[in-house]
Amino acid sequence: MSAKQNILGKLRKSLTGTTPVPDNFDVDLVTAPYTYAPDQRIPQLRKLMEAVHTEIHLTSLETWPALLGKLLQERQLPSLLIAPTTAHGQQISQHWANNPTLPTLKAYNRPMEEWKAELFNDTPASLTGTLGAIAATGSLIIWPTREEPRLMSLAPTVHFALLKASEIRDNFYQVQQEFEWAQGMPTNALLVSGPSKTADIEQVLAYGAHGPKDLVVLILEDQ
Repeated sequence: MSAKQNILGKLRKSLTGTTPVPDNFDVDLVTAPYTYAPDQRIPQLRKLMEAVHTEIHLTSLETWPALLGKLLQERQLPSLLIAPTTAHGQQISQHWANNPTLPTLKAYNRPMEEWKAELFNDTPASLTGTLGAIAATGSLIIWPTREEPRLMSLAPTVHFALLKASEIRDNFYQVQQEFEWAQGMPTNALLVSGPSKTADIEQVLAYGAHGPKDLVVLILEDQ
């Protein structure tokens, strides 16, 4: 018998003759203190995210590409990684076509193994969408897909994220219920509140150790 089987066997034996404890879960405990009026969701999210060095800009569905171009130029970033087949990727490509002086666009349209060195060493910024955000914790919900793999929000130094204001939820419980995560957890859902940081070395806080050094969120006021 393996060690794993031995441990599981002891656990099962220890439950013999016991009675399950009733589930007295109280929804109000995890929702009532963390529910916000619609006009308070953005301020709540912004307060928490800016407290951990996230940069936030309010914009619109029509004007965000121009704002993004301006931010890239102000930071003197030479290129931007996009997922060209997404709706926002197509919108940014169209805006760039009408403004040829903007930084170069790079498309994530090939296996990582074919351009690993360029992705990690010569791709300073990326743009991804989000599945929404959680006001109570100040977190973006990032849902990697085949079009926008996890590396798009992990490898570049600066991560630009698009967030629709109408997709900001009050709390994590609301997100779990809406997407029915209890029926099957997603393979790679991420809750991101700010740029990568660590204090492992001499307890000195450093940004960008395990991911982007800067997180810039563009909130699209679409309501």
